Amino acid sequence: MLKLLNLLKDGRFHSGQALGEAMGVSRSAVWKQLQHLESELNLTIHKVRGRGYQLATPLSLLEASAIAAFAQGEQWPVLVHDSIDSTNAEALRLIGKGQAAPFLVLAERQSAGRGRRGRHWVSPFAENLYYSLVLRVEGGMRQLEGLSLVVGLAVMRTLHTFGVKGAGLKWPNDVLVANKKIVGILLELVGDPADVCHVVLGVGINVNMQSNDQVDQQWTSMRRETGDLIDRNRLVAQLNQQLQHELSRHRRYGFAAFQEEWEQAHLWQGRKVSLIAGNQTVDGIVLGVDGQGGLRMDVEGVEKSFSGGELGLRLRDDS
Repeated sequence: MLKLLNLLKDGRFHSGQALGEAMGVSRSAVWKQLQHLESELNLTIHKVRGRGYQLATPLSLLEASAIAAFAQGEQWPVLVHDSIDSTNAEALRLIGKGQAAPFLVLAERQSAGRGRRGRHWVSPFAENLYYSLVLRVEGGMRQLEGLSLVVGLAVMRTLHTFGVKGAGLKWPNDVLVANKKIVGILLELVGDPADVCHVVLGVGINVNMQSNDQVDQQWTSMRRETGDLIDRNRLVAQLNQQLQHELSRHRRYGFAAFQEEWEQAHLWQGRKVSLIAGNQTVDGIVLGVDGQGGLRMDVEGVEKSFSGGELGLRLRDDS
């Protein structure tokens, strides 16, 4: 099936005969595989008599060799899956099996992609980026302070290099364009955070997705914003390079070195918000972030800081 997909990924018409000859199968076998691509991967394939078969939109398939060709600097081992439950879940399994970090897990699609606070992350085949980087962390909690915010900065800057100029940050782990979500970030820890542990940096980027009725919030994608089909292999290489730079700076100086630049990129700076923690809500005005990456808010004239993986932030109706 993937051999057929590689022949079709250019988005051009290919005759059934040519596809059959390239694959060494009959035209009827090609037809069966085409039907499987449509039903299993939810791909739209145009069928035109006299011209053949064409994917409704070209695909950029992930390949470790193509990522390496774009790479600059250190190259992390890359594991690419056609389909998996979740790249973060696979990364955690590999940590448990003793896989040496750093390494990167990618997938063309996820059957059980996860966002923060247990939310489902919609993961159509070969359209977006499902990315989990595993790092070994030594030196205690200081190495983890504000780490998710640093990852957000790195992702935002990567999007800027691809022409998504309006991308900015939302505390704690989202990248937005005009209040539409384009990136979600989920960090998961294994081990002793006070000594030696592993951290999985999970990043989901809406790349080439143009329509999807399963997403339950306002969203956009790199292709929607730029009008261009994005080469996801180049995107991975650029994101790797940006993360290497920012993570090195974070290890050396801590999050305090990023505090001002993160605040400058925060789209909700100075806005009226509601902070949600379970069944409790705190209303206030965003002041910025503290030296550990916690959210600073003016709550009835008093500055308070908030942090924690289960917190959510929403704009107030009167903001």
